Amino acid sequence: MGTRELSTLLEGGHFFESPRWHEGRWWVSDFYRQAVLTVTTDGASEEVLRVEGQPSGLGWMPDGSLLVVSMREHKLLRRAPDGSVSEHADLTEYCGGHLNDMVVDAQGRAYVGNFGFDLMSFADPAESVLVRVDPDGSVHVAAEGMRFPNGSMITPDGARLIVAETISGRFSVFEIAADGSLGERTIWQTGASPPLTTFAEMLPQETFTPDGCTLDAEGHVWAADAVFQRVCRVAPGGEIVEEIAMPEGLGVFACMLGGDDGRTLLLCCAPDFAEEARRAAREAVLLTTTVDAPHAGYP
Repeated sequence: MGTRELSTLLEGGHFFESPRWHEGRWWVSDFYRQAVLTVTTDGASEEVLRVEGQPSGLGWMPDGSLLVVSMREHKLLRRAPDGSVSEHADLTEYCGGHLNDMVVDAQGRAYVGNFGFDLMSFADPAESVLVRVDPDGSVHVAAEGMRFPNGSMITPDGARLIVAETISGRFSVFEIAADGSLGERTIWQTGASPPLTTFAEMLPQETFTPDGCTLDAEGHVWAADAVFQRVCRVAPGGEIVEEIAMPEGLGVFACMLGGDDGRTLLLCCAPDFAEEARRAAREAVLLTTTVDAPHAGYP
C-alpha cells in the first residue's frame, strides 16, 4: 500500500465525480446536488451550472464551451462562454443505463461511455457502446463490445484513446484516426474479467474495478478502484505499480491530476456509490495527495 499523505480539500458533497483541472481551478460534478462546481486550491467552492438530469463527464471545446454529460437525460449539454446552455447531442438510442464519463479532445470531439445496464438496481451487466460526438453534434458509434466504459483519456499526441472498462478489470487502448474514428484495439488486462452473468455472481470475482482515471507524463494511468477503496497507478500493459488506500470508511470513484505543477492528485471519495444513501447524506469529500509524475494528455 502507498504511504502518501492525504489532505481534505472539500467536504459536504453528495457524490463527487468527473474531476477536471482547468484554468487554475478544479471542476467537479456532484451527482445528487445536480450541480457542476469549481473548487479553488484552498477549498473555496462555487456552483457554476445546474444539471437537473444529473451531471457527470466534463470537457471543453476549442472555443471555451463546456460540455457536460446529463446522465439521466442521455444528453450532452453545451455551456457557451457567455453562460448560455443548449443541447449539444442526444445519445438516448445508444444508451443502456445512464450516460456516464467522457473525454473531449483538442478538436472538440467527445468520446462518451454509458453504464450498459441499470447499475443502481443491480441489474444483470450487459455490454454497451462507446460513442463519439463530433463538434457539430453528430453522433457516431466509436466502439462496440465495451463492458461499462468509464474514465477515458487521450494521449498528449492525440494518437490513442484509453478507456477503463469497470466490470472487466481492464483498459481498452484504441488508435485514433485523423477523422476521430477508432482503429486497432489493445487490451491492458489489470484485474479479473469474469464472464457476463448476474451482478451478484460477478462482483465476488472482481479484483480491480477502474472508474475515473487520469494519465501522467510517464504514460501511466492513475485509476480509482470503485470496489476496493484504493487508487492505483497502472503501467502501460496493465501492471499495478503503486496503490494508495483510502481512509477507513471511504471509497474512491474518480481521480484527476492537476494543480500548478500537475502533480496534485485529486480524489473523489464517498462511503459507497449507492444512490439512495448518497442522496440522503452529504458525506462525499475531495482529497488530495502529491505524486511524482505530472499530468499529461486529456482530460
